[in-house]
Amino acid sequence: MTPRFLAVVVCLVAVNGSFAEDWLRFRGTDGTGVTDTAAPIEWSDESNIAWKSALPGPGASSPIVVGSQIFLTCYSGYGSNVEEPGERSQLECETMCLDRTSGEILWRQAIPAADAERNYEGFIQQHGYSSATPCSDGEHVYAFFGSSGVVAYDLLGQQLWHVSVGTKTHGFGSGASPILHGDLLIVNASIESGRLIALNKQTGVEVWSVEEAKRCWGTPLIVQTESGDEELVLNVDSQMKGFDPETGEVLWTCEAIPDYVCPSVVARNGIVYGIGGRKSHCVAVKTGGRGDVTETHRLFDLEVGSNVPSPVLVGNNLFWVNQGGQFFCVDVEKAELVTRERTKVGKTYASMMSAGGKLYVVSRQDGAFVFEASPELTQVAHNVIESDDSIFNGTPVFHGGQLFLRSDQFLYCIGEK
Repeated sequence: MTPRFLAVVVCLVAVNGSFAEDWLRFRGTDGTGVTDTAAPIEWSDESNIAWKSALPGPGASSPIVVGSQIFLTCYSGYGSNVEEPGERSQLECETMCLDRTSGEILWRQAIPAADAERNYEGFIQQHGYSSATPCSDGEHVYAFFGSSGVVAYDLLGQQLWHVSVGTKTHGFGSGASPILHGDLLIVNASIESGRLIALNKQTGVEVWSVEEAKRCWGTPLIVQTESGDEELVLNVDSQMKGFDPETGEVLWTCEAIPDYVCPSVVARNGIVYGIGGRKSHCVAVKTGGRGDVTETHRLFDLEVGSNVPSPVLVGNNLFWVNQGGQFFCVDVEKAELVTRERTKVGKTYASMMSAGGKLYVVSRQDGAFVFEASPELTQVAHNVIESDDSIFNGTPVFHGGQLFLRSDQFLYCIGEK
């Protein structure tokens, strides 16, 4: 089936490039989840919402911002209702473009879901068929839908290519988001084929692939080493690995989390921090090594972590809230746990973010919480949109002094109009 336009593009402007502050991938353009930009702290149904836009289907992905446009994915045709999921043959994977100022949906494109996709049951019901956040180079947008493939569009919605990176599935579904590096689109296809894959971003043709992505749902990260070189880092079952992003060559491996890994890594000053595993670990590894660097480059391995949400690094503090709402803070200079505290956040899939010195945590059903970025865990605000009783799985996005937040029903622009 050929993807189809579901709306007419009208009044699109500023499509020939992105602005410096644009949000071009999962957890910000550098993938760290941290921005110095101040963002709204309080909002509700009655206050501080510039606009909300009804979405054509649910999803767990986050929006990205490219100039005057917002791009977001969802799924439709099947699986939006637990009692009556519909026919799986009708499942479609959608990419849409919204006007950043008004929230108007400018275009929608859909690809049919692969026959291999799982039925809407078990863990699939927790986040559905659209968990990967798209990415953009300012001229194109790239979306990943697990076994249904990777698809590229120009900013006007014209499909450029659509390729498969594997047809295997898992009871947890897919979750890793694609990233860009130069002319390469890099995809963690651990679930679909057990591979880390680089595609030519113009054509979708495979440039390299390595069978080194074992049981991991995290998004890869490009990290600059102390010497200025760039490495591609991915946390997989039992190991953290560094790759040459141009060729896929494995540069180093380090013993890490002895379990499957969902959270994405963060990095600063050539040091990568990863959390994950059901028994929970927090590992720090210095990049730039070669071969097995466990004894030489692993800085610490603490028995605390998170099974789903990813962390943020603010100052010397590595913060996260795990999937059950428990708050953690590790001082990375001292390599020690500073804070472990139960909160009222509740069940959480979205990753913690930091904006303007505040920590933002979005729970699935209990609203969004704002804390000071300090080990004392001072709560600043608890924001609930009472009119929306759907699930909030998407990680928030900050752009131009506003906050963009998606639920299964709406995309919200929070802040002044």
